[in-house]
Parts: sequence; C-alpha cells; structure tokens
Amino acid sequence: MDTKLDNTITQQAQTEILRAIASIQFGSVEIVIHNGQITQIEYREKIRIKANETIPSAKY
Repeated sequence: MDTKLDNTITQQAQTEILRAIASIQFGSVEIVIHNGQITQIEYREKIRIKANETIPSAKY
C-alpha cells in the first residue's frame, strides 16, 4: 500500500465543489475519490414542501 499522500486539490475540483454547495439549499454533496484523486462530484437537492401548501392534482 502506498502511504504517500498528495494533499492537493485542483482548482477545477475546488470550483466544482463550491459550485455544487452554492447551488443547493437543502441536500448533500458527495465527493468520490479513487486512488487518492477526486473523480466525481455528485449533489442531491431536497425540496421542502410545507404541510399547508397544496399541489394541484394531475388530470389524466
């Protein structure tokens, strides 16, 4: 096992992580790492619906 760690994060990765964080109000950001390198950034946004809000029903 290689114990040498490269603790640098590319400018592109930093920008994409910050963009993902800034774009959601509720949710999560997941950073996927393979072999010590960031390979993927995923984000999930949650939409909060208040109990007293109504949503029109779909007509089929």
